[in-house]
Amino acid sequence: MAAQMIDVEAVMQSVQPTVGALFRWRVATSPSKEAFRYPDANEAWVSIDWTETRRRVDALAAGLLALGLQPEERVAIVSNTRIEWILIDYAINCAGGATTTIYPNTQGKDFAHIVTDSETVILVAENVEQLDKLKDATEAGAQLRTVVLLDGEGDGEHVISWQQLTERGQALLATDPGVVDRAIEGSTTDGLATLIYTSGTTGMPKGVELTHRCWTYQARMLDAMGVIEPGAVQYLWLPLSHVFGKDLLTIQLGIGFSTAVDGRVDRIVSGLGVVHPTFMCGAPRIFEKVRAAVLLASPQRGIKGRIARWAFAVGRASREYRQADKSLPVSMRLAYGIADRLVFSKLKDRMGGNIDFFVSGSAKLNAQVQSWFYSAGLVIVEGYGLTETGAVLCVDLPLPAHFGTVGPALPGTTLKIAEDGEVLAKGPQIMRGYHNDPELTAEVMVDGWFHTGDIGKLDADGNLTITDRKKDLLKTSGGKYVAPSKVEGVIAASIPYVSQVVVVGDGRKYISALVTMDKDNLFKWATRHGLADLDYADVTQHPDLRKTVQRFLNSANAKLERWETVKRFAILPSEFSVDDGGVTPNMKIRRKFVAEKYADVVESLYDAEPADTE
Repeated sequence: MAAQMIDVEAVMQSVQPTVGALFRWRVATSPSKEAFRYPDANEAWVSIDWTETRRRVDALAAGLLALGLQPEERVAIVSNTRIEWILIDYAINCAGGATTTIYPNTQGKDFAHIVTDSETVILVAENVEQLDKLKDATEAGAQLRTVVLLDGEGDGEHVISWQQLTERGQALLATDPGVVDRAIEGSTTDGLATLIYTSGTTGMPKGVELTHRCWTYQARMLDAMGVIEPGAVQYLWLPLSHVFGKDLLTIQLGIGFSTAVDGRVDRIVSGLGVVHPTFMCGAPRIFEKVRAAVLLASPQRGIKGRIARWAFAVGRASREYRQADKSLPVSMRLAYGIADRLVFSKLKDRMGGNIDFFVSGSAKLNAQVQSWFYSAGLVIVEGYGLTETGAVLCVDLPLPAHFGTVGPALPGTTLKIAEDGEVLAKGPQIMRGYHNDPELTAEVMVDGWFHTGDIGKLDADGNLTITDRKKDLLKTSGGKYVAPSKVEGVIAASIPYVSQVVVVGDGRKYISALVTMDKDNLFKWATRHGLADLDYADVTQHPDLRKTVQRFLNSANAKLERWETVKRFAILPSEFSVDDGGVTPNMKIRRKFVAEKYADVVESLYDAEPADTE
């Protein structure tokens, strides 16, 4: 359904006031419909319907109330993506509390800061390893009334098990059956539902206050848009600590599709083969890795290599017809059918064989990657938003497919472009503010407009294209502005061995890059070149690898403007990680930190000026 055909006022009137009310509505609407699938301890997939989901959620919500949870008090979840994460999140909102999300790889002072700054009173920890983090966070530990362990047993008092929380809730429901219903009724639309700490690329994490309205508006509006059908099956692996993954939980309540849940990234391919989902959401890196794996596995010579190249040539030729929703010419239709049978079907089978489309978010998707999948008959649509906007400001519709745009704003959301190119937004999903930080809130909320910090442009149809982060733009000594994310995206899409890219060159005559290598693909390269006995760091510094990367980089540069091309690069001996401070807990690269840490390497890239500078 086109956004402009939606009666926004009518949809807004139908929006449930709170997440708890939306949950109740979903259960009443489709009580026997499958809600979730998840792998049990024996790796068998278990299915539960919405009635069973409510039974479990109500027991947990009552358990939280039995622990003394008060309206809008914070319950923090520090766990990988699993069915328990979803159930306790629903339960927190049904009990009138607010969820604080913590990435399971959050360490030290960041962990302590989130627990204390959020004023969390109950911590839901995945295991004793997460519980042990409190040993170095004495203030946070003293603040907590109770810790709930998903896996393991506690002392039964300050630390309790998942089963003990459930039993306390069941006992309370036996004596007071309406306790959860009253908590739901006592919650308000503008009340705090979720507190998500943005990892940020500098400074301490800052808490983003998201109200019930934020989530319920998005859920009902995306339902009205028809982006996802109620009968769809989602494969959910995204971290629920991130706003993108978290948003999918309430979107599911609004639309009613079912979700297969397994947060183990190394099980995605096998999980897809078992579940056969109709859609999956992911960050661009997951699609880049799939494409790179396929490209590296495809033979470069012989009949199979020629067939693969021919098939994708047919796919590229078909795109203009398919995007315009036109019938393919007879000869092309026959050729595409053969290409699909011989090549594309194998890729589709690898992704479960039943995918209608993928959704990419969290970072900018390279159009080259998007168009490659589309050539093979797999549609990736982009969405756009920030933690401060509850994930979704914009989303493209699967048909017709567009490349490079994140689509129009959700109906009921307004965008405009400031004079300096920054994207400004208004809408029901915008945060209430930064927790305990009114000054920072005032900096980004000006005259009712949220300043996203992203640079973008709107076309005549209202489709938004994001070009880069405002603070990340580089300016060469020749006065040319360069968007790092564009250059980095092209490099990552063009060099299948690359894992991470950081472009440098602000105030310099030309652009350079620091790159790290994907371990799996690097060792495949090493094996083919007789270097399997070397370790990762040694392989990264081998001159033959540099020649290989340079060859691919030449291809990447051909896709860039002259002033954007990378003249020099350095392959680093290790990937950036959370532990070394190079990436945030949600895996965004801390550019400034990396540039400072590798300042000597950066300087070496400018020791001698290349002949073909701008």
